Amino acid sequence: MTTQPSVRSRWWLYALLTIALVVVIAPFVWMVLGSVKTNAELRQVPPTWWPQEATLDNYIELFTRLNFGRYFFNSTLVAVVVTAGNLIFCSMVGYALVMLDFRGKKILFALILGTLMIPGVVTFVPLFVLVANAGLVNTLPGLFLPFLVAPFGVFLMRQYMQGLPRDLLDAARVDGAGELHIFARVFLPLCGPALATLGILTFLASWNNFLWPLVVAQTEQTYTLPVALALYSTGQNSTQYGLLLAGATIVVLPVLAVFMVFQRRFIQGIATTGLK
Repeated sequence: MTTQPSVRSRWWLYALLTIALVVVIAPFVWMVLGSVKTNAELRQVPPTWWPQEATLDNYIELFTRLNFGRYFFNSTLVAVVVTAGNLIFCSMVGYALVMLDFRGKKILFALILGTLMIPGVVTFVPLFVLVANAGLVNTLPGLFLPFLVAPFGVFLMRQYMQGLPRDLLDAARVDGAGELHIFARVFLPLCGPALATLGILTFLASWNNFLWPLVVAQTEQTYTLPVALALYSTGQNSTQYGLLLAGATIVVLPVLAVFMVFQRRFIQGIATTGLK
């Protein structure tokens, strides 16, 4: 008598999850299908779901008209450097906040939490002034140097390291290991789920960043993919939606690949961060 309602409730749950899955996936399916349509078909009313005549002209134009290799290299370099910087420096700060004892540690952590409540738009202009005074406008370092450390990454690593046993630190110090050795050889290997979570979130944010590269990158040599697609998909009279959808499809592929590789550790890191 008690199993029948449970089975029915599960079917309702599966139905709701299926609907949610369709809602999430539908825009991506539309993007991929639209990338092989002509501009005339994309403007057709009512719109068509499946392409009437599939074509690769949008992709051909994307690789021939645009300096796609250069833009892809710029985006990859900026995203990789920003991700690596956050993994290293945020882990170091999190380790110091948890495992080291020094004056002002609580105040420092409170300031880090305070920066999480400040919108990025507020610091956009001061940050640009600093980059301009340093002579980094229209350079690749100007695109990634301001984002090598993020408050959220420090908070994430600090919360995860709180769940690691402090006895490992004491045992390593008894063996004569230095702080850098303890951090790199003892604690960092134990932070795989948190590092995967931070890496995916940071790579995704840096790869899709549009506003900062739009302001700092002022020539084609420093354009990233989002900036290049936004500027070159707009024609004299109207937006070339086919070219824009083809470029968006290419932009999504690296992010999807990174998530598929690290999805298990990503989910594990989200589930365990903050637990003691």
